[in-house]
Amino acid sequence: MRISFTFGADLRDMQGKGASRRLRHTGKVPAIIYGGHQDAQALVLDQQNLLTMIGDERFYSSIVQLKIGERTQEAIVKDIQMHPAKNVVVHVDLLRVVENEPIRIMLPIHFKGESISPGVKVQGGVVSHMRSDVEIESLPKDLPEFLELDLSGMSLNETKFMADVPLPPGVTIPELTRRNAPVVSIHSPRAEEPEAVAAEATAATPAEGAAPAAGAAAAPGAAAGDAKKGDAKKGDDKAAAPAKKEGGKK
Repeated sequence: MRISFTFGADLRDMQGKGASRRLRHTGKVPAIIYGGHQDAQALVLDQQNLLTMIGDERFYSSIVQLKIGERTQEAIVKDIQMHPAKNVVVHVDLLRVVENEPIRIMLPIHFKGESISPGVKVQGGVVSHMRSDVEIESLPKDLPEFLELDLSGMSLNETKFMADVPLPPGVTIPELTRRNAPVVSIHSPRAEEPEAVAAEATAATPAEGAAPAAGAAAAPGAAAGDAKKGDAKKGDDKAAAPAKKEGGKK
């Protein structure tokens, strides 16, 4: 069983939001460990010790060893909750590891040979990663640190799927029973698309500029029409004025 990290833990008696808040103020992290046909136990971990380990991707894909008092317990990290605004660990979930029972854990996928693949080096393609990790199942003794996918033979417009990822003996990918998801592809660069859009916009500029000119030419006609309407209105007013006077004489 490969163990990459070892750190201490204390049993935690007080539980609840208030107790957890007080622990964090003292530089401690509330945690819980469960599984392995045992009851769940509340633990206390050291904040600074955790911060030195969580930056290493192996911490999430390895078996860790906890020293709880006089005994040790192997486990895997199932979840780490971080503070939304600070570099502070809020809570840790751990799953006990039993030597003869398979475990499920997320492993990173490492890609090699990108720069020398024909699709990139010769055909000028761009690599797109659709997945960077995958959940695997294996016995603790067969657990690898990561999975590796070789891209050195990929050509333009070629895609590799989850089934193309080589697996060490004893390791399976449960997801493959449901679907074979794409992992990485090489496609043509799309840098030409903005230039084409700019060219279309430039070609459309004269036509767009002609519209205001036509509108401007129509403006004097519209003004003349308004002037005629104004004159007609004045004429009507003058004709109406004497009628009012005659009416007054009557």
